[in-house]
Amino acid sequence: MSSKHTPILIPILILILTLTLAACSPGGNAAPAADDGKLHVVATTSIIGDVVSNIGDDDIHLTVLILAGSDPHSFEPSPQQIAALSDADLVFVNGFDLEQTLLPILESTAPEDKVVAVSEGVEPIVFSGDEEQAGVDGHRYDPHTWMDPNNVIIWTENIERALSQADPTHAEAYHARAEAYRQQLRELDAWIRQQIEPLLPLKVVTDHKVFGYFARRYGIEQVGAIIPAYSSMAQPSAQELAQLEDAIRQLGVKAVLVGNTVNPQLARQVAEDTGVKLIPIYTGSLSGPDGPASTYLDFMRYNVKAIVEAAQ
Repeated sequence: MSSKHTPILIPILILILTLTLAACSPGGNAAPAADDGKLHVVATTSIIGDVVSNIGDDDIHLTVLILAGSDPHSFEPSPQQIAALSDADLVFVNGFDLEQTLLPILESTAPEDKVVAVSEGVEPIVFSGDEEQAGVDGHRYDPHTWMDPNNVIIWTENIERALSQADPTHAEAYHARAEAYRQQLRELDAWIRQQIEPLLPLKVVTDHKVFGYFARRYGIEQVGAIIPAYSSMAQPSAQELAQLEDAIRQLGVKAVLVGNTVNPQLARQVAEDTGVKLIPIYTGSLSGPDGPASTYLDFMRYNVKAIVEAAQ
């Protein structure tokens, strides 16, 4: 068969697979059976899932697609997860092309009015580097909006609105929980400022460009990244690595921060070459339930403590 037909056939095959699973294989659907009137809600990442859970609580059935420790940049769903998307009343995504590998499946399984981009309304950081292809509007945006808790406040507003519109019966409960969580986010923001301001001016190097929104909010400078792109799927050239190592030496950077969902090999090489510390952080995923970053609030506290350690 000619390869020119492949882009057309893939969505059709995905749709057929989804319908078959939904109709013939109850055990393949990650979402619970619709027997209690609760909304079936899907969140793409563990971070989004935690925020949705704080607002929806027991009034929703929540399925998280990209589990803790997985990289959202390279995620590919299982047939069971595709079926969960098909059955969902609402699907919460990050937006800004974070879930690039999931977009064709979303288009085939979830009506547009059921997909909610939690980052809608966040002032985006536009990436202008040659390493990234331009998005549909001619720009590529930094997708790591959760690195500023004030952006997550915007998430809560989008999530609360979507849940309340889909389930007006529990609108008051959604609002009360969302407002309580927003207060925790405001307190988190104040605590981060308290931790970071004594360290300024502060320069950091990360495995990929993940701290843009954090840097914009709290005044640190992201002077470089092992992978000079917003996606961990990109690869640096030897010249780019050499330039980064020169910058680390010249600027006196004391540590490289490496995320929990990426291969640390390159970051370890840079740290060894330059004699700086290698400090683990959480970037696109929470830890497991028994880990140090099992909620978004703990995720941010852990990373801030890591940044403080990197500065010493």
